[in-house]
Amino acid sequence: MRNRKNRRHQFILLFCVIITRMSFSEEVKKIIKGEVFEDESALTKYSHDASIFEVRPQLVVAPKDAQDIQALVKFANEQRGQNKNVSLTARSAGTDMSGGPLSESIILDMTAHFNQVQDVQIDPDKQGGFAVVEPGAYYRDFEKETDRRDLMMPSYPASKGLCTVGGMVANNAGGEKTPAYGKTENYLLELKVVLADGNEYTIKPLTESELEAKMAEPTFEGGVYKKLYTLITDNRKLITDAKPNVTKNSAGYYLWNVVGPAFGRPEDPAAGADSKFDLCKLFVGSQGTLGIITQIKFRLVPKKKFSKLLVLFLRPRHMKDLGNIIVELKKHAPETIESYDDNTLKLAMRFFPDLLKILKPKNMLVMAWHLFPEFWMFLTGGMPKMVIMAEFTGDDLKDLHARIHESAEPMKKFGVKIRITASEEEERQFWVIRRESFSLMRNKVKDRHSAPCIDDFAVLAEKLPEFLPKLQAILDKYHFSYGMAGHPGDGNFHIFPMLKMEDPNERAIIPKLSDEVYNLVLEYKGTITAEHNDGLIRTPYLEKMYGPEVIALFEQTKKIFDPLGIFNPGKKTGGSLGYSMAHIRKSF
Repeated sequence: MRNRKNRRHQFILLFCVIITRMSFSEEVKKIIKGEVFEDESALTKYSHDASIFEVRPQLVVAPKDAQDIQALVKFANEQRGQNKNVSLTARSAGTDMSGGPLSESIILDMTAHFNQVQDVQIDPDKQGGFAVVEPGAYYRDFEKETDRRDLMMPSYPASKGLCTVGGMVANNAGGEKTPAYGKTENYLLELKVVLADGNEYTIKPLTESELEAKMAEPTFEGGVYKKLYTLITDNRKLITDAKPNVTKNSAGYYLWNVVGPAFGRPEDPAAGADSKFDLCKLFVGSQGTLGIITQIKFRLVPKKKFSKLLVLFLRPRHMKDLGNIIVELKKHAPETIESYDDNTLKLAMRFFPDLLKILKPKNMLVMAWHLFPEFWMFLTGGMPKMVIMAEFTGDDLKDLHARIHESAEPMKKFGVKIRITASEEEERQFWVIRRESFSLMRNKVKDRHSAPCIDDFAVLAEKLPEFLPKLQAILDKYHFSYGMAGHPGDGNFHIFPMLKMEDPNERAIIPKLSDEVYNLVLEYKGTITAEHNDGLIRTPYLEKMYGPEVIALFEQTKKIFDPLGIFNPGKKTGGSLGYSMAHIRKSF
């Protein structure tokens, strides 16, 4: 009898949920032109990204245009006013490893309709150009357009074949070219953004007089500028001191970058761009928590005509010299310094047929001949502990050859084996291993799952000789296999533990490991995330990194832009370790 009553009660609850969802989705359908999805397959698909988390949304929508997004923002505000827990989370390719685009409410799929490269222009002086693009456009499609004009937006990540430009802005992406060109924050000229009042605005760098005019406007936007300017100027020292001592960072809100150091001194002829107040510097890396981006204007730079790789094979005995090797390499200004470890290399050899499908060599014999020196070296001397790739580029081939040989010469004193690639096909072999390492771990290892939880810390490169042995000691305590790749030129490494996620004992490793690794990173004044951002995985650790006073400023910043908390809640502010751990996937 009791079982029958329980089943009846469960049926009534399920029926109420279905009716509520139908009512909710019908309301949304009435206010937008785009598609609304509530079927099981859609909700399951958007419950995941490339992270370890699973958060089931209530609804997925594909907004048709900016008017749809404006209508959704106004709808969310109305619902919040009625004490309903409705929020909006923009999502593009779903390649994020932090759980940034996961939500229990409404997901906005920006790839369906906001996917156009609208304009690409070369500057008349031939020193670069600009592009206007929508956030759901895939970088690979964007790159085709910039390549045709010998231009590039150089802050692309290793996942450039999968990611979108909106995700790059949301996470302040960096990658292999960051040592020479910096991160996405350096390439934003303008953004179009729907703010919490449901209106679309253009944000761009402002002079002092332009800011004063903006703050005087009796509008929501004017209030945002006035409140943020007051917050920054009243807390300038605290904000300046909070900036991590690293070459790249994606943790928290970049309050220290909004006001240029020369702001308020327009008479200074050297001030230039430093005399601006730039909200783009705050929106980049904010993971959609301050508003929804509808259009991006990027600065582009010229592509160099030629490139060559200097490849270094470090044995275990060379690891003590890693920092000095990196410092020596940086003296010669390579465009890229990338790395992957022996575990990644073993994985590449294990799944070599899959790499061949990606490489698609024109001639297998030629490729085998190119790879023979490395295979012979591995057979006779053992697997290298780390492979470092330094890419040198230029428009003069003779000068490029001279530079790369000049940079190779100091490596002799370290006793490191080196290789200078002779062709583009040779270079590609190394790049494929580096760029596909995480994908191989995620898709090909069946008994365990890659768990990006300590995947993106950074310290200054010169600290690596002291830092890495301590890191190794922490990792060795847990007895799991892992892959490590990264950007040693920026002291930035990606470590992916391989865990049995269905085992609660192995899931329990994640917070313990994160705590230990982040304590070590912060001991060296580093950042817990250099380019992958906070999301669900690192928001709970931001107070550990910045302290309660700076976190309070982050919370005020969120409140200024998003008074009712409708934009991607629980990321950057308001996250908890308990919530994150409760939403770790148990099956993949």
